[in-house]
Amino acid sequence: MAQNVYMSGFGNEHVSEDPRCPGALPEGQNNPQVCPYGLYAEQLSGSAFTCPRPTNKRSWLYRILPSVCHKPFKPLEEGHLTHNWDEVEPDPNQLRWKPFEIPKAPWSKLDFVSGLHTLCGAGEPRGRNGIAVHIFVCNTSMINRCLYNSDGDFLIVPQQGKLLITTEFGKMLVEPNEICVIQQGMRFSVEVFGETRGYILEVYGAHFELPDLGPIGANGLANPRDFLVPVAWYEDRQVPGGYTVISKYQGKLFAAQQDFSPFNVVAWHGNYTPYKYHLEKFMVINSVAFDHADPSIFTVLTAKSTRPGVAVADFVIFPPRWGVANNTFRPPYYHRNCMSEFMGLIKGHYEAKEEGFQPGGASLHSMMTPHGPDADCFEKASKAKLEPERVAEGTMAFMFESSLSLAVTKWGLQTSNHLDKNYYKCWEPLKSHFNPNCK
Repeated sequence: MAQNVYMSGFGNEHVSEDPRCPGALPEGQNNPQVCPYGLYAEQLSGSAFTCPRPTNKRSWLYRILPSVCHKPFKPLEEGHLTHNWDEVEPDPNQLRWKPFEIPKAPWSKLDFVSGLHTLCGAGEPRGRNGIAVHIFVCNTSMINRCLYNSDGDFLIVPQQGKLLITTEFGKMLVEPNEICVIQQGMRFSVEVFGETRGYILEVYGAHFELPDLGPIGANGLANPRDFLVPVAWYEDRQVPGGYTVISKYQGKLFAAQQDFSPFNVVAWHGNYTPYKYHLEKFMVINSVAFDHADPSIFTVLTAKSTRPGVAVADFVIFPPRWGVANNTFRPPYYHRNCMSEFMGLIKGHYEAKEEGFQPGGASLHSMMTPHGPDADCFEKASKAKLEPERVAEGTMAFMFESSLSLAVTKWGLQTSNHLDKNYYKCWEPLKSHFNPNCK
């Protein structure tokens, strides 16, 4: 199992060495002529060398053999993983998916890689600008296989089943209501413990950051100390039958063979690491007088674009909280947005749509497509006695919001066979309450 000990802090300079090899980290330099224990020094760069210090990301890994020791990469069948946004015609409708089915293991074994299904996205990995939203469904662990993403970062949201993720930096146990980020280039393997499902936000051109807090001040939302980084762990394991290293490169999968485990990093230091975060740690801010604060106050992580204040992608949650606003329609307001809004549900019932939007399902409200509470929610909230109340108790919904106009894949619209074609009907019972003679 994973270690119970992690290091805390978002974007910190961390140092870690496996306790089986004390002193494995070189002292006072990164690349000595001979490393302790006969290790190889290897740098993993997550940014250009010349990036300003606040955005400069790199780590030094001290490993038994360097990553370069592998056979040539060869194309690997991608299954339903794609970045082809022109498979089907654009669809501006409100879209909702029923919970995505997890195949049964005896009949269809899927691990994390073979269980990746691209639902929607925009942009292009070669141009280093864009995002993709994937669904993963799996029922078996990755055996002598690892993956690294040359195209960008994975933000992974498990919805059913826990993930034991082995990385070059150590191990992380990630359960539903937690998230993890595996940044560009980091090799990892996923062990599961039964039928497992979740969501992935992939960002091509930027790394995730904590949002600026502005007048909120120094504390609030996702606090840096609550992000956890794994501690060094290695295995010196030969794999005579071959270990498969899978690269996601320019939207395609490629596989290379080697005869040893890639998780052979005995020590490391740096600020470019995988990390995890528990969503219950989020410090919620809400209106305490009237009206709504915009949902941006629920942002956990953001991947910024080159335009100030505009994100390539935001990760936003809707956690349990108090609703106390007076003289206010408390559910989410009706909305048309210059951003694309993809929503998923980890557990519970989303307040604006108690029925139809289920854990393991999803919805997409595209750029400028109107959306909002269904008819039942509107009628109840319009007549409710306004007292302090707990909102979203036992629930965790989330949103991937993007300034890009997202295209839905053929798998999302057709092949998955989970699109709810009756979604639009939840608004049909809305009726006019207008009376020009009664203010």
